[in-house]
Amino acid sequence: MSDIKRLQSDKRLSRAVTHGNIAYLAGLTADDRSKGMREQTAEILSKIDALLKAAGTDKSKLLSAVIWISDMRAKPQMDEAWAAWADQQNLPARACVEARLGSPDTLVEIMVQAAK
Repeated sequence: MSDIKRLQSDKRLSRAVTHGNIAYLAGLTADDRSKGMREQTAEILSKIDALLKAAGTDKSKLLSAVIWISDMRAKPQMDEAWAAWADQQNLPARACVEARLGSPDTLVEIMVQAAK
């Protein structure tokens, strides 16, 4: 059986966990919450790139993504940032739902899984 590796852990969670040939990323939010939906999404996607790299993989190997947004009316802005970032030849299974997030200025949270 494969070893479990935990990356960027604190008292609450690990930002990424690998097991076998799968990397599981925690739900990520933007640090700069003064920005709009498109900009927060772009910041999160940059964080995802860095965590995937640390886990030994990249966005071309995404398996699934779950995206929570605070207002479905802003989904086109999130989709714009996603489309500019995603590997169009290797798109993951994806869900996007509206939800009340951790704080009023958190507009989007994204969690992904990727093969290694």
